Amino acid sequence: MASISATAPLRVRRFRWYFASRSINLIGNTMAPVALAFAVLGLDGSPMALAGVLAARTVPLVVFLLVGGVIADRWGRATVILGSNVVSGLSQAATAALLLSGSAHLWELVVLAAVNGTAAAAGTPAMNGLMPQLVPQSMLQEANALTSLTRAVLAILGPTLGGVFVVTVGAGWALGLDALTWLAAAALVVPVRVPIGPGSTRAPMLAELRDGWEFFRSTTWLWTIVGAFAILNALYEGAFITLGPVRAAATSLGAHGWGLLLSAQGVGVLVATLALMRWRLERPLVFGMLGCALFGLPILMLGATTSLAPLLVAGFVSGLGIQTYSLAWSLALQEHIPGHLLSRASSYDSLGSFAAIPVGQLVLGRLGQQYGVAEVILVAGACYIAVSLLTLVSPTVREMARVPAPAQAG
Repeated sequence: MASISATAPLRVRRFRWYFASRSINLIGNTMAPVALAFAVLGLDGSPMALAGVLAARTVPLVVFLLVGGVIADRWGRATVILGSNVVSGLSQAATAALLLSGSAHLWELVVLAAVNGTAAAAGTPAMNGLMPQLVPQSMLQEANALTSLTRAVLAILGPTLGGVFVVTVGAGWALGLDALTWLAAAALVVPVRVPIGPGSTRAPMLAELRDGWEFFRSTTWLWTIVGAFAILNALYEGAFITLGPVRAAATSLGAHGWGLLLSAQGVGVLVATLALMRWRLERPLVFGMLGCALFGLPILMLGATTSLAPLLVAGFVSGLGIQTYSLAWSLALQEHIPGHLLSRASSYDSLGSFAAIPVGQLVLGRLGQQYGVAEVILVAGACYIAVSLLTLVSPTVREMARVPAPAQAG
């Protein structure tokens, strides 16, 4: 009991620095996707041009994720996040400089997107594994919800501001602000120092990868959801993130309307976060995958109409759903995976979930160009909802319950 009391203030300080780092980083990150999409479309208006830049970031992210998971467990998650943030900030700064100079070429944006994706390959597993080291298990839902609360608030403001930047001063300024927030986030994570897990440097890297794979392969609920998200993320990134801005740019929706749609999702995320700070998710994956099905609504709606009002409603409902899924999945990973394997297991999770994204971006971009953007988005939305609901056929998904919180002093 005494050791818990002694370490509590230190853990609180660490969480505060980490929380501040994540929060300031999100200011720019919520604007950047809108700004980058319309910057690329300003250089080359074809769906394939945007798909190429987005895929250039995703491919190295997928390729290096497994190595990133091992590095995070070996070197310390906070240290890896620090390095990832610095590289991401510098790559975004270079992108912003090219756009502001008026001399940007598509191939340069492709190269910088690849650098950004490589940095994310290290940072993503590290962030997924850090939270249980900062807060006790009994407070994981509250800590995740608090972090999500900030993300939700900024997800409301960021996309709309990104749209405003695009139509007023230009996308380069939004990406420049994103670069500054990456570097500020790196500075704020410096005080976050947590112990490296036991045995994290003893085994060879291939042995550690094998240990992570054995756990992943033998955990049915884990590979079921990851397999589903291989399809879901390909559909979402290909239809909504790639073809969505193309459809918006060609209609009255425009960059401003597209930003408002993403902000409506942020409002839904905020409302769901406030509710989930009080409501304990006892069957996390059941509620999570039902919420994931709701995330397909704006894809379906965007294929049917570009009228702003119904799109905003669909965006709000999808925000409720995706935040429920996000918190549920975080809890499932953090409570049901041993701490020393968490970053490696998360890297296999991310690898499986992200692997098909470049395929979705390039294939759906090509299909949209050949058969019509609206038609492809509509079909993708229907498929997204169907795949989400099919995961509930698995008993291990339906029956997963929360791990009882251990009794603690004070």
